[in-house]
Amino acid sequence: MALTTAAATLQTTSRQLSSISSNVRANAAAAPISQNAGALRFESLTTSPSCWTALHFSSSRSCSVMGEVLWSNGGAARLAPKRDSVVRAAGASTVVQPEGFQVTTVPTKPIEGQKTGTSGLRKKVKEFMSPNYLANWIQALFDSLPDEDVKGSTLVLGGDGRYFNKEAAQIIIKIAAGNGVAKILVGRDGIASTPAVSAIIRARKANGGFIMSASHNPGGPKYDWGIKFNYSSGQPAPEAITDKIYGNTQSIKEIKQADIPDVNLSELGVHKFGDFTVEVIDPVADYLDLLEQVFDFDLLKSLLTSKDFRFKFDAMHAVTGAYAKPIFVDRLGAPEDSVFNGVPLEDFGGGHPDPNLTYAEELVKIMYGPDAPDLGAASDGDGDRNMVLGNHFFITPSDSVAMIAAYAEAIPYFRSGLKGLARSMPTSGALDRVAKELGLPFFETPTGWKFFGNLMDAGKCSVCGEESFGTGSDHVREKDGIWAVLAWLSIVAYKNKGKKEGEELVSVADIAKEHWRKYGRNFFSRYDYEECDSDSANKMVEHLRSIIASSKKGDKYGPYELEVADDFAYTDPIDGSVATKQGLRFIFSDGSRIIYRLSGTGSAGATIRIYIEQYEPDTKKHDLDAQEALKPLIDIALSISKLQEFTGRTKPTVIT
Repeated sequence: MALTTAAATLQTTSRQLSSISSNVRANAAAAPISQNAGALRFESLTTSPSCWTALHFSSSRSCSVMGEVLWSNGGAARLAPKRDSVVRAAGASTVVQPEGFQVTTVPTKPIEGQKTGTSGLRKKVKEFMSPNYLANWIQALFDSLPDEDVKGSTLVLGGDGRYFNKEAAQIIIKIAAGNGVAKILVGRDGIASTPAVSAIIRARKANGGFIMSASHNPGGPKYDWGIKFNYSSGQPAPEAITDKIYGNTQSIKEIKQADIPDVNLSELGVHKFGDFTVEVIDPVADYLDLLEQVFDFDLLKSLLTSKDFRFKFDAMHAVTGAYAKPIFVDRLGAPEDSVFNGVPLEDFGGGHPDPNLTYAEELVKIMYGPDAPDLGAASDGDGDRNMVLGNHFFITPSDSVAMIAAYAEAIPYFRSGLKGLARSMPTSGALDRVAKELGLPFFETPTGWKFFGNLMDAGKCSVCGEESFGTGSDHVREKDGIWAVLAWLSIVAYKNKGKKEGEELVSVADIAKEHWRKYGRNFFSRYDYEECDSDSANKMVEHLRSIIASSKKGDKYGPYELEVADDFAYTDPIDGSVATKQGLRFIFSDGSRIIYRLSGTGSAGATIRIYIEQYEPDTKKHDLDAQEALKPLIDIALSISKLQEFTGRTKPTVIT
């Protein structure tokens, strides 16, 4: 029986395979095979007779001739097509042949610029698509891990759905197999949010996981791509590992790659290549199971199905589009139109998936428009950031983490008590006041979630947050956008328990103002100057360091008196590691602060961030606009830094 290059469908049963296989020609075309009630389908796949004689339906075996997936399940066999998402180089050689596939060593050379930061490696996508760029970093990672976290290990793979993720996933899978990894758990279509990857690592007791994302940065052929590795408790890899990765990228000579075909990531299922397995999983299931343990879903459903409450969630065409409908609509009963921009797209619909007042403009217009919903929220590219709004009311990220901690009794996960609270250094002091009131341990860390992860693993922190729209808890080891939205929905639901239909609800604004009356208000704003010339930005920083070096307590800056000026350093209370040069601080005697940092989360140039904060206990001033309340400090911050002189910038890219 000859198979042409066009797809051919054969109706048969598994018992007839032996007679079929003897007639299949070498180089005949057939496709992934699936069997249902005895029906077999063959479509465009080059194979050979020996592949068929190797097949036995009681187990999964491989064909070394074509290196295909032979996936058997109750009499169903699947052969995945062999394509070209592989690393190629002259001089490649086969060094070992495990059961089911060959491993090839591909010669390579170090590539400059692969320094791994707190959020992994981020560059323009064209760099990652250049020969061996991604492969070098992945191999350098495997060379940096202990053998027990590589050989025979289980790793998770997911991403935010951006451009190049599909090709990158295949490269990562092949290099993982080539290095002896036993199993890859990959989200369907390569999708899995950053907090979901953390949750899956923890739930499945995996050795770690890859996250393909450039977070809140734009996607598409001209924009950004990124990769990072999370370790066995779901937290971002510590500096001890990221430093090793960078060192290995500078000396790498070869890449180990399994000669296996691309895996079909669009369908759930198990694909076996000898001793190596790829399982395509539902990226929502483990994460949703965890959220149901954290929150009172019955209480949340009562709010989201109430005729008196309206909710809007902007997924920004990013990864939470894959989670929003299953969680908010299907599980909690919110109306279908509660979620918009809910389909993940490779270029995020041409938008910038950063949930702030500038880039989430569509949501902001809804929440500040006529007949606005009661609560609106958005999340970013990889689902770890969030923005929360009430009707004509913005909750700053610094206030958000403080208020979630203050109203923790609304969340069942915390009803046994909070272990401690933590914030990044640039985040406002609002959380500090809650910690003091509740008598809880408090920690001020550098920017980077891995610092919180150490505290959580040691049982010292329950709730933490960053002013960069990141909020989370110790349910995972990443900031978590949907968790933060559910936390706010829980607080609103808790404050409105027992309300009858038609009664006026306690609003987001009511909750915030109640908090300010008790704790005072920390006015806070951040000015971002994106894609500045790196040399100019560094010169500005050196100028500020020179001011700090000569400053002393009592120096006057307008009406403000200096308490201390320094370059923030942090000694980790858990492992003793020291992080230096984490931000330039000018702290005044009334508690007001000006902070300067260069951010490493972009892929081009430098982002200068200026943080301005002032505490206000007077309730009569709590309704002031933050820009108005902070104007004297903002003027001083711009004057001290000489930002315009160094960079030529006359206004920030983003104000939050």
